[in-house]
Amino acid sequence: MNRRGDRTVVFENEAYISSSASIAGKKEGDGPLGNSFDEIVKDDLLGTESWEKAESELVKRTIYRCIEKRGIELEDVGVLLAGDLNAQIISSGFAARDLGVPFLGMYGACSTMIESLLTGAVFVASGASQNALACASSHFCTAERQFRTPLELGTQRPPSAQWTATAAGACLIEHEKTEIEITSGTIGRVIDLKIKDASHMGAAMAPAVTDTLFGHLDDMKTELSSYDKIITGDLGIYGLDILKELVKRKYKMNTDELFYDCGANLYSKQQDVHAGGSGCGCIAGVLSGYIIDLLRKNEYQKVLLLGSGAMMSVTSSLQGESIPSISYAISLERCEND
Repeated sequence: MNRRGDRTVVFENEAYISSSASIAGKKEGDGPLGNSFDEIVKDDLLGTESWEKAESELVKRTIYRCIEKRGIELEDVGVLLAGDLNAQIISSGFAARDLGVPFLGMYGACSTMIESLLTGAVFVASGASQNALACASSHFCTAERQFRTPLELGTQRPPSAQWTATAAGACLIEHEKTEIEITSGTIGRVIDLKIKDASHMGAAMAPAVTDTLFGHLDDMKTELSSYDKIITGDLGIYGLDILKELVKRKYKMNTDELFYDCGANLYSKQQDVHAGGSGCGCIAGVLSGYIIDLLRKNEYQKVLLLGSGAMMSVTSSLQGESIPSISYAISLERCEND
């Protein structure tokens, strides 16, 4: 493991994804990626008494499924790195309380899954842990209650608004070689273009994704074309358009086929979610199911994932603050397992 350029870490055959799992809600299961999830839950409460408890249950189910696929027990988990959108990341924290595993709470808003994978890879590559379990979740009802308005009001949503995904994803990182290697990761910087509209998160986050993307390419001395796909977390259809325009201004090339946004593809147009999906569980669920499957099937050889997060809170928005954003990147590469 070594540092490359200003903010990129390169892993030299040191960090691999050995197992992954994803669980999603009914709306996500009805979308075009529904078949890629390990489980679709029909009840938003997951048999609990509140939406917050339901999200914590979602986290636990996803973690259990991930380690079950690997054939290990909870006591074999070296460190759990997880986060969510709830205040004090209670969904992840309460899940860790019940699981009893070593826990590092992560918060990068909707970029949390990529932040967790990058941090977990550092733990494994450095020898600080024999493995690391990265996980992130979100729940439509918990996010709406915290950041917007009570669902009972039925408040009208503008076209630029996104739908917080009810989903969770988990990936187990180990030193032992598997089909999918984490080859590098780039640390984000907080970028703020003074956007204050919480219903247009894509516009707030796209500049942060652009900054991390350009930083990664500069550090690695590589080109956009070296990746089969550049996958963003939850910019939505409008944020993705902004990203493409910003990239086109620098590279003077058409990137329509190169970029894939999880939020823009999680739901179908018939589902009426306006600009697409968002939330920590958006890229976590799509990566841990759909993207990992494509890598294992050899349909992708090398992809770059850029999670994006709006670093706002209820308090900051009420105080008239803008929405600073951050993006983390990791590259995944398909390799032959000996």
